[in-house]
Amino acid sequence: MPHIYLAGPLFSLAEQNFNSIVRDYLVRSGYAVFLPQEECAGKVEAEIYGTCVGGLTGAGVVVAILDGADADSGTCWECGYATAKGIPVIAVRTDFRNSGDIKGFNAMLYYSASAIVEGAGDVLPRIVQAVQKCYTLQH
Repeated sequence: MPHIYLAGPLFSLAEQNFNSIVRDYLVRSGYAVFLPQEECAGKVEAEIYGTCVGGLTGAGVVVAILDGADADSGTCWECGYATAKGIPVIAVRTDFRNSGDIKGFNAMLYYSASAIVEGAGDVLPRIVQAVQKCYTLQH
């Protein structure tokens, strides 16, 4: 089974910690996870780009954390790349702010997602359910 690419902002300790929590839960649930904040540690510029594109290319599913007043630009790019390559994207938003076009999401991200996970309650098991659904639809 191809790995999960976990896209999300990674510029604050809180963002990095949440990404790690999601990754750890997915790994405990039996999935291999590509986490850019770890895979790109110590890399710069073109190396980061190449590493992330390689991670996306080998992914079976992208889990995209889209919290914040405006979704992280790198995460948006990763979602667009995955969509163009036919890789399912699971859009995750735990942020209760109602920014964006629909339910806090940018319309382009919302309508291109294969699955939507909204709200903070039981978010980790709901992410795993969405991943299972995407892998089932692929096979």
